[in-house]
Amino acid sequence: QVQLVESGGGLVQAGTSLRLSCAASGGTFSSYAMGWFRQAPGKEREFVAAISASSSTTYTDSVKGRFFLSRDNAKNTVYLQMNSLKSEDTAVYYCAARRLTVAIRRNEYNYWGQGTQVTVSS
Repeated sequence: QVQLVESGGGLVQAGTSLRLSCAASGGTFSSYAMGWFRQAPGKEREFVAAISASSSTTYTDSVKGRFFLSRDNAKNTVYLQMNSLKSEDTAVYYCAARRLTVAIRRNEYNYWGQGTQVTVSS
């Protein structure tokens, strides 16, 4: 069983940066693909970015060039660097894990964290 704990959320101004972390335990972290999803009030949870076990990354169009995903297998942690934040990035951000390869549908992920709130004020 894999446990995921997100951290790093907060209230920031538009145009600034924030880095989210997701710490994993209970599994072989290096063999998992890690994804980030977000859910704004009244909206569906949507895919943001994912990194495979081999560190290939994929991003949703709205964050390309602004968000960057990396992983540190020695620390069992994945990082989501979010730059040039916009008010529309406001949401609860969730970390998720699945075996090996990335996926963009939430039902393809087996493990989920509790989420961390990101609020961007304009």
